[in-house]
Amino acid sequence: MRAVAVLGGPIANWPIDIKEKIKKAQASGAVVAASDRGSLFLLELGIIPDLAVGDFDSLRKVELDKIEEKVKDIRYAKPEKDETDSELLFLTLFEDYQIEQVELYGATGGRLDHFFVNLFTFLNAPLNKYMGQVRIIDQQNLILFLKPGTNSLQPLASYNYLGVGNLTPVRNLNIEGAKYPLKQFSSHSPRMFSSNEFIKQNQIKVTFDEGDVIAIYSRDQERFSNI
Repeated sequence: MRAVAVLGGPIANWPIDIKEKIKKAQASGAVVAASDRGSLFLLELGIIPDLAVGDFDSLRKVELDKIEEKVKDIRYAKPEKDETDSELLFLTLFEDYQIEQVELYGATGGRLDHFFVNLFTFLNAPLNKYMGQVRIIDQQNLILFLKPGTNSLQPLASYNYLGVGNLTPVRNLNIEGAKYPLKQFSSHSPRMFSSNEFIKQNQIKVTFDEGDVIAIYSRDQERFSNI
């Protein structure tokens, strides 16, 4: 089972067709979930989430009342807690709902500390074991977490570029089949190899022995505006 999750990031960073994407996913049986203000954003789009998680401290009472009236499964958290609302949402999806893949929206844009919290969340226990099951999506980017070993990346329509980077120390990182190959890179410091490209419709292989690595499919804003 898959899920679509929405956090409280700026709507301006969401894909312009997000309403259609989420409605289609929900109609096909996907769980639609949100944390805190993300639940209100979905209701404003005419989409009722199946799950809402958070302390809801960013909402006015009338807004929370609206969520409580519509959403069947609400998990309340205390404002003073160690976990973020998004972490609690992910744990609920993976452990209670037994979700196999999450498409995550509203995790980027706005406050940079919130973005890095959302990105780094999957580097630490207990969520690190689920990192390969998460896709972070916004208007210009699709972020994937890769696992040690061999990762085969397919070209995706409308994404021009591929960036590959390590967030933690990495050993023997290789990029094969791309316009700009990389061989046996190892480092204790984070590094991003950006603006790589697929060659025609051939896949790119990313291999490494140790570390936490992400792949970022991206496109320029100007190109996206014309799609």
